Amino acid sequence: MRLAVYQPDIAPNLGAMIRICGCFNVALDVIEPCGFPLSLKALRRAAMDYADLVDMTRHDSWADFQAGRGAGQGAGRLILLSTGAATGLWDFRFQPGDTLMMGRESAGVPADVAAACDAVVRIPMPGGGRSLNVSVAAGIALAEMQRQLRR
Repeated sequence: MRLAVYQPDIAPNLGAMIRICGCFNVALDVIEPCGFPLSLKALRRAAMDYADLVDMTRHDSWADFQAGRGAGQGAGRLILLSTGAATGLWDFRFQPGDTLMMGRESAGVPADVAAACDAVVRIPMPGGGRSLNVSVAAGIALAEMQRQLRR
């Protein structure tokens, strides 16, 4: 089980996702470029002391991430979380080895990236809101993955 973050725009959101990964024992892939300088110092500030708990891999680009997946790192399915998906999170069946991918806060992912995913799911929002904060959504989706897989 992995979390992939596509070109994050906001450092504190990435920090929160690092913390979530540390708490859930989930590996993290950061697909650059980021909308902020991504340095070890910035990561430690944003993620507090959780950065040391996380198996994190930085990828220079989408192509680099895809090449790593082909080489066996995160070789399971790639599942995109998107507000525009038809399939709800509660109806989707996760499998061991799945990687959940979050898009950019400002723009999601481009069409070619979405097309490369094995599935696209959304978090149902019966309250009528448009979207959740990306790190909150990642936490909800990872908790559902772990619930289904009983990790």
